[in-house]
Amino acid sequence: MPEHRGRKHHQDRVAEALRLEIGTMIEGELSDPRIDLCYVSEVGLNPGGKSARVYVALDSGTKDIAKAEAETIAGLEAAKGYIRHQLKERLGVRHVPDLAFIADRSGRFQSRIEELIGRSRKNTAGKRDEPQQKSMGAKPFPEQGALLH
Repeated sequence: MPEHRGRKHHQDRVAEALRLEIGTMIEGELSDPRIDLCYVSEVGLNPGGKSARVYVALDSGTKDIAKAEAETIAGLEAAKGYIRHQLKERLGVRHVPDLAFIADRSGRFQSRIEELIGRSRKNTAGKRDEPQQKSMGAKPFPEQGALLH
């Protein structure tokens, strides 16, 4: 089966153009108060080009991030028709893919994982520095001759 490198390259270019244009709209044109400070982290275009997943990451300085994510996604879903219409005009294409907005939590997960790894490294470094102590109640292994009795 031949590789469709040209098709893949085209999909990557379209996805990048969508990411840039949607990001520009979110930053300056959408005035919905539900949409918090956010950016488009990635656009995943389906192979047929009929639909796209738009991953939106919120600013980490938000206090109630779960509520802000839900409201931002709801605001973007409400503005989906306007966004698609503007994309059609700006990109000059016949068909704009159907957009699905998804909250991107990968940055928060990554920072949490790095925090846990840092704690683990501190704990293991502290244990290596401590001298090895024998436990008081532990019995030494019996000699091989003692097992025969």
